[in-house]
This record gives sequence, structure tokens and C-alpha cells, in this order.
Amino acid sequence: MNRIPPLGDAEGLWQAVLAAAGGRCQCRGTCGTSHEKDGDRCKTVHGRYGRRHGAGPVRLLAAPADPNGLLLPAHRAAALTKRELAAWCPECHDATRRAASKARHAAAPADEPDSLFDL
Repeated sequence: MNRIPPLGDAEGLWQAVLAAAGGRCQCRGTCGTSHEKDGDRCKTVHGRYGRRHGAGPVRLLAAPADPNGLLLPAHRAAALTKRELAAWCPECHDATRRAASKARHAAAPADEPDSLFDL
């Protein structure tokens, strides 16, 4: 299998984010789960098996630490520094991104009325 090399030092940045996180997901409940039983932090560890049977080893992501940053276009997210990134397990990342998107849509004012014709 051919592997496409990362752009710039993306691999080194990912490793630095994982090292700073201790190899553990840094979600503290923005995903909608309280994580209370785990010291208010997700218990998912990089390389260990996921919560679902047969899911295989979990691969943590380096993504924006700010939940709203998860909505950034890829080219802007790629420009973030190590301090602006956090380690996320796929489940917490996806749930936090959905919640941020939902909140953004709820806060956006309606541009136009919902009617097809002006009466």
C-alpha cells in the first residue's frame, strides 16, 4: 500500500499534540457526554481498542481545541499551531463538530422569510 507523505511537518505536529495529551482524548464533555466517571475527560487512548466490539484500535486526531474551530475550512485548520490543537477520538470529534454546527445554525438569523411569495 502506498502512503502519501504528510505535507510539511504535519506528522511531527500530530505527534507533538498526542504527546502533550498523553495519548488520550482531550474532550471534556463538549461531545455531549459528561465523562464524569473518567475524571471529566474522555478515557479513549490512542492505539487501544474502541468502545464498540470489533471497532479496532482507535486513532486519535489532532484537530482544533475550540469546538467552533472544528467548523473551519481544512486550509485554515491546517494553519493552526500546536497550542490551538487538541487530541480527539473520532467519536468525541464528530459529536462536538455536530453540536458546534447545530449551535451555529440556531444562532444564525434568518436571512429571508420562509415563504415562496411575498403577500
